Amino acid sequence: MSLAALAVMGTFAVASGFAPNWYALLAFRFGVGAGAAMFFAPALGLVASYFPAGSRGPVIGLYNAGFSVGAAAGLVLGALLGAVLGWGWALGLGGVGLVIAAGAAAAVLPHQDPPTESSTFSELLRRARPVLRSRPVWALAVAITGLWAAFFIVAQFFVAYATDVHPTWPLAVAVSLPTIAILVEVVGGPVGGLFAERARDMRLPLTVAGATCAAGIFLIPFLALAALVALFVLLGFLEGVVFAVLYLVPSYFPEIQGEGFALSLALVNGVQIFGGSAIAVAFGYIAVGAGYTFAWIFAGAVGLLTLPLVLLVPRTRGAANVPVSPLAANDSLGTGDRAAP
Repeated sequence: MSLAALAVMGTFAVASGFAPNWYALLAFRFGVGAGAAMFFAPALGLVASYFPAGSRGPVIGLYNAGFSVGAAAGLVLGALLGAVLGWGWALGLGGVGLVIAAGAAAAVLPHQDPPTESSTFSELLRRARPVLRSRPVWALAVAITGLWAAFFIVAQFFVAYATDVHPTWPLAVAVSLPTIAILVEVVGGPVGGLFAERARDMRLPLTVAGATCAAGIFLIPFLALAALVALFVLLGFLEGVVFAVLYLVPSYFPEIQGEGFALSLALVNGVQIFGGSAIAVAFGYIAVGAGYTFAWIFAGAVGLLTLPLVLLVPRTRGAANVPVSPLAANDSLGTGDRAAP
């Protein structure tokens, strides 16, 4: 499913390069987005299934960081290709890369037998019901929505903020700061996942890292450029920690079994995209109406506002802190033998 979604993304991206008009481009890009929506959670569930409880945290962190690095590389390479060859070539070549990646992944990843369970709608709904009714999953999703929005706002609005409020800052420096944060996330993700697997309560690193990020975003309009460089390094590292722990925690919920893990990730991601996008729009209106200082304060405050909902998530310990049999310790995700929260 995940590799097929990646191929769908690539196919629609290639088609985008040949779009004859804006309406066709809109339809093709919608296809790319639909493929992306069907790729992230199933692929993360697939990757996590290759590693036993206690060792999948760093892998989850690295997987998520890979998306950030890809986004940064895509922006840079896309801009260069667009400037030299035109936007059509940039979109098309990006799609070719996705199709090649899907083929390479299919050749390299271990084969998994297709599920033998019934795939009727009523059966799928029955298997999905424990996840959809899981209050810890919903609490986790909403708790990090404010932070998701804050991170998205930094990536999307910081350059505009620097250009409008600090026109003397070199544009290259303003562009580099969000990129630095993205690159540092590659370190923060695996480190955060490793630490969470050994934590007695995964809510603690999630809350500490999240609150520190929100406070840092709150300070953006009050810091000089040199201090912002250090802040963005810290934000990138802690963002990696937040998302590594966020996507690791559901794998230890007793009601999340097998394919339910991918569904829980999709639910968490979907809630944050919808809620976080609305918050980002509000940030734009505040920046226009009241100025960027109030807008950044708003972004940091929202990140802190939803974070206490983490307390509604049961205490979740990593496998290293839960006595399990040697057989259970080697079980992959999907067997149901995982450490209880």
